[in-house]
Amino acid sequence: MMTGSDNADDSLGLPAVVINAAGAAPVVLVCEHASNYIPAQLNSLGLSESVRKSHIAWDPGALELSKRLSALLDAPLVASGVSRLVYDCNRPPTAPDAMPIKSEIFDIPGNAGLDDDARADRVVRYYDPFRATLAESLAKVSSPVLITIHSFTPIYLGQQRSVETGVLHDSDARLADQMLAIAGKHTDMMVLRNDPYGPEDGVTHTLKEHAIGAGLLNVMLEVRSDRIATSQQQDDIAQMLAGWLRAALEAQGVSLVKKDMACNE
Repeated sequence: MMTGSDNADDSLGLPAVVINAAGAAPVVLVCEHASNYIPAQLNSLGLSESVRKSHIAWDPGALELSKRLSALLDAPLVASGVSRLVYDCNRPPTAPDAMPIKSEIFDIPGNAGLDDDARADRVVRYYDPFRATLAESLAKVSSPVLITIHSFTPIYLGQQRSVETGVLHDSDARLADQMLAIAGKHTDMMVLRNDPYGPEDGVTHTLKEHAIGAGLLNVMLEVRSDRIATSQQQDDIAQMLAGWLRAALEAQGVSLVKKDMACNE
């Protein structure tokens, strides 16, 4: 298992970093799109700096939100240390967009024409260690709940998105159903099921690979990135999500200890 320290800056280039590894909650958080880091040997994948900093390379604000949730819930967090353009850890090796040649309107020159050996090398370097790290983190927890954290851009292909939080699930909707049933008690944001993405978009790989087959409670949360753009917003949304998740999990028979603490970094 390859891990870094609790300082996310130390995780750059690592396939996976575990934050708050000793967290006592029966929950494992995952942030597959935490970083926009592209290893030097990949020559920036042929992309400009502005594109490498954009949402196609990572989920802005998702790592910061995940770290705050990790502290509030006292839950371990597994995060990827490389850009999803290098390898999208929420995709299986067989998926074309695991190493996309195009994302939204942008061509990814460094991924064009990858042969089988080059793709296999990316899988061995980045996906396999991430998958193993997450599996080991789950194995350390008795009946763990798997929660993945993502952000999405407010405007996609020129269209404004009205949804602010998506509660996503695959074939196991137990936790998602519970969260949706009580959403109005915890937030005034627009909350939708399997929006802006759903299983048909291939976004539930981590849930299927690590939770559904094992019968573990699971959910994928998508927060619009303009709602978590500042440190204060990240604090506020983390506090809201922590309370919402506690209530939903308690209704499913999973008890979490409430921690009253500031989560400013």
